[in-house]
Amino acid sequence: METVVITGVGTLGSYGVGLSRLAEVLAAGTPKVAEVARSAQYHRKDGARTAALVAGEDLAPWLAPALARRMSPPSKLAVAAARMALGDAGLAEGAASVSIAVVLATAFGPTSFTEKLLKSILAEGPESASPFLFMECVSNAPAAQVAIDCGATGPNVTIVQREAGALVAFGRGATAVAEGRVARALVGAVDEMTPLAHAVLDRFGALARPCGAAPEGSRPFDRCRNGFLASEGATVLVLETETAAVARGARILSRVLASGGAFDASASRVGWGHGDVVLARELRRLLARAGCGPGDVDRVVSGASGSVAGDRLEGCVLRGAWEGAALPPVLAPKGVTGEYGGGFLAATVLATQAVVFGPTPCWGGPDPAIGVIPHGGGPLPAPHCVLASSLASGGAAAWVLLEAP
Repeated sequence: METVVITGVGTLGSYGVGLSRLAEVLAAGTPKVAEVARSAQYHRKDGARTAALVAGEDLAPWLAPALARRMSPPSKLAVAAARMALGDAGLAEGAASVSIAVVLATAFGPTSFTEKLLKSILAEGPESASPFLFMECVSNAPAAQVAIDCGATGPNVTIVQREAGALVAFGRGATAVAEGRVARALVGAVDEMTPLAHAVLDRFGALARPCGAAPEGSRPFDRCRNGFLASEGATVLVLETETAAVARGARILSRVLASGGAFDASASRVGWGHGDVVLARELRRLLARAGCGPGDVDRVVSGASGSVAGDRLEGCVLRGAWEGAALPPVLAPKGVTGEYGGGFLAATVLATQAVVFGPTPCWGGPDPAIGVIPHGGGPLPAPHCVLASSLASGGAAAWVLLEAP
């Protein structure tokens, strides 16, 4: 099979627009958060109050206002990120001259349009259902809008695998390109964080709360962690074969050495399991397929987010895969980017570029039950091999192994 490379990235979130803005926030180690609107009274009085929200970014350079009016918020974000990625890859014009697959992940889909549709039906009856809202309230609407906008005629797939969705989507698109089923793939993740979604997550006990004197915030692998920082945004990557990229003189951001996943059968439909032994074994097998051992990995980009059970499982899987050997530097970007919206995927690309990552926000000390201490901030040696790891509630697990250019 052909070697697959990343040649373009489009990303936007609470950190702003573009990789450079994300790099600045990661280096500072301070998330950009805002208070979630509470006027609808969905939240409990003592519930979580903040999220990493997209703050009025101007999408006009990538999305004409006339087109934007016909799209849900996640569709707008996804199309803007896709256009940004194609421009970054040098494919702003003529992107549809070859077959393109679109594989996007979302945890919740267009929740604002779904809420509007259901409210109108409940208030005025089913006859009031808006076809416009209906077309944009399904999870695959953002991927469909990207395909329409970019003229992508290849497979169009939407992945709904919660926290692992971004890496699952990446692997699906990389495989399609490597096997020659498409010439390119647009892969990534998109989500919006509405007050209703935020309040529901909080009522399930998933979101971070203040901890003593420490403010509300995500604390990956921390002994005082008590939930994650919810976020919104979109990240889209351009994948193509190295042969095609070299032939057109494209800049190569990183090479894909391997991608894969596993399933933790001990997990409930909505919770975390305890199958770290099985998942660690599958991670070792993935490394072996790439001709690597744990010792060849220069750094790990972990999907740890501050989830009490999720971070414990993530840490146990990593330690199990390394079989007692010391872990390489572990980056935990979700402490800054938050959970959902694709920021984690963009941070993974930055990790292959020797970008400086700052300290984990609000770090208070390691959890003895995990035994993983994330990178404390500052420069690291230039990487050769970077592992991205992401586990999800419900049992999904996904990994991507990248080689620095």
